[in-house]
Amino acid sequence: MQRGNHTVTEFILLGFTRDPMMQLVLFVVFLIMYVLTVAGNTSLIGLICNDSRLHTPMYFFIGNLSFLDLWLSCVYIPKILVICVSEDNSISFAGCLAQFFFSAGLDYTECYLLAAMAYDRYVAISKPLLYSQVMPMKLCVFLAAASYLGGFINSSVLTKKTFSFDFCNDNIIDDFFCDLLPLVKLACGRTDGYQALMYFLLSSNVITPIALILASYLFIIATILRIRSTQGRLKAFSTCSSHLVSVTLYYGSILYIYSRPKTSYSFDTDKIVSTFYTVVFPMLNPLIYSLRNKDVKEALNKLLKRS
Repeated sequence: MQRGNHTVTEFILLGFTRDPMMQLVLFVVFLIMYVLTVAGNTSLIGLICNDSRLHTPMYFFIGNLSFLDLWLSCVYIPKILVICVSEDNSISFAGCLAQFFFSAGLDYTECYLLAAMAYDRYVAISKPLLYSQVMPMKLCVFLAAASYLGGFINSSVLTKKTFSFDFCNDNIIDDFFCDLLPLVKLACGRTDGYQALMYFLLSSNVITPIALILASYLFIIATILRIRSTQGRLKAFSTCSSHLVSVTLYYGSILYIYSRPKTSYSFDTDKIVSTFYTVVFPMLNPLIYSLRNKDVKEALNKLLKRS
């Protein structure tokens, strides 16, 4: 990649601040969040694998979601911690490409996986007596594998297109990781075709899963309204509450950043929002799916008693 007469072999990540005291505070905050993310997601995966009562389609998808969040946190947080305690804010061209590829692939995979989880909830509420027949483990594995495959195929297309640009404007990325919008800002030449590709990927990887989720919940709501007892309605809705919270938080932050007009971009604001879905959300997911989940609590109590 050329910048003037020089080859761009690395990028400079500005991070959040250059204030040494604030960097130290941020290091402690992100380190705590990283420990909680790893511990929470690893524990949830361990519980699901260890307890036979959790070997159901719903917990199979939750386990995969925890695996994605665990992997996602490892893509971002170690580099953030290095930036906070080191004066070296550089990331190699290959490192930036790898971070971009895995972050996009994992994000797209999570979009598809959340849609598969919505379908699972629709089957569980609409056809409870046929749940095991309609959602066999083979179908669950297929949906999860398709989510990974679709996510990383689209990530490959986006990564190849993004890093084929000449980054002639600068090599300074005003962010804490190699994100799409800051990289496009550094690119020189026409990016009209790239904008079209970006919006196509946004519609296929974000808008389409959202449409599938909304359709699933329309059928779920229709089913719940046919339940006569209030207690039955609340019980049916409670099985979807954790998933609804995840979908709202995750898609809300992604749509805020990537679906706005180009003129309304604010990198300072986007840093805060992107921190939410890259760092905070993977930490919160184990809590969202376990705090109000009776099965997970019982599995944890059983494990603790056994210990």
